[in-house]
Amino acid sequence: MGKDSIKLIASNKKARHDYFIEQTYEAGISLVGTEVKSLRMGKCSLKESFIREDHGELIIYGMNISPYEKGNIFNKDPLRPRKLLLHRYEINKIAGGVSAKGYTIVPLRVYFKGSLVKVEIGLAKGKKLYDKRADMAKRDMKREAERDFKVKVSG
Repeated sequence: MGKDSIKLIASNKKARHDYFIEQTYEAGISLVGTEVKSLRMGKCSLKESFIREDHGELIIYGMNISPYEKGNIFNKDPLRPRKLLLHRYEINKIAGGVSAKGYTIVPLRVYFKGSLVKVEIGLAKGKKLYDKRADMAKRDMKREAERDFKVKVSG
């Protein structure tokens, strides 16, 4: 694996459905050894996870990293809060957006970049129900258009 090769571990598909992602950031994450081994085996879930700013640090809550089978006493709680590693100016920018404009911070995906574990986080604004319906209608129209095109080409 090269220095900038990316291997996806987990992605949060629901985030793009529930939020408008305004801006994305790449953050490191503070982990222990057995958690990294678990991530190498792809045992991670972002389903219920969220990020909060706490005393000038960004913390990810609810990110499930399954315990490593061969880890015994070194295994940590799979749902423990983990610190995200960002530059101070990035944290200030994100925290400012959350407090001033009513944005929220959502984890989008977890991946290996070379040998490092990274989390892509997004500054997001919640979608209303009618926004979600509009997105679904657009997706359905696109799917039908592709189906019609396929039928016309082959038939």
